[in-house]
Amino acid sequence: MTSEKNSVPENVVLHPTQVAPSDRERAVAQKPFTIWFTGLSGSGKSTLAFAIEKKLIESGKPAFVLDGDNVRHGLCSDLGFSAEDRSENIRRIAEVARLMNDAGITVMVACISPTRVSREKARSIIGDERFLEVYLNTPLDVCERLDPKGLYRKARAGLIPEFTGISAPYEVPESPALVFDASQMSVSACVEEIVSKANGLWR
Repeated sequence: MTSEKNSVPENVVLHPTQVAPSDRERAVAQKPFTIWFTGLSGSGKSTLAFAIEKKLIESGKPAFVLDGDNVRHGLCSDLGFSAEDRSENIRRIAEVARLMNDAGITVMVACISPTRVSREKARSIIGDERFLEVYLNTPLDVCERLDPKGLYRKARAGLIPEFTGISAPYEVPESPALVFDASQMSVSACVEEIVSKANGLWR
């Protein structure tokens, strides 16, 4: 696999849409964007992403979660967990999020995305104006104690190589839009704060 986007052949041409972004936004009654959740395994990314998706759908706004585990069952099923494959995994997710934003859908991405470089690449693909980075700063010991998938136990036993937080590094975001310790706040409180932060974009 490669972490770099392949060059596009000259005979492959972009076909412009006849729908202006502003017209699409009026049709879906929102300005779509991407909330990019990053943090250790078990830090609460998926829980918050799906809670926000439910809240948006219930309010009549199109929304969808691109979950790190879910995309590896299809879109990224051919990728492993090497640094190169992880970078490609992030690139693919970002490209899909961008297309979904273009279609008028607000996207929640729940993916460890351990490196600053990969997250910045995602930001550049999606567009800075519609990229909201949320860092789940839940302590490692809390993530390990909860360990809903049993992954930390396997990683500590050497059964999962290159596991983020144990045998592979996690690079803390330098300037995320929001930071949460999910062990100190309820899901509803986190959701409300994210909604408040992004309210201007959701109008």
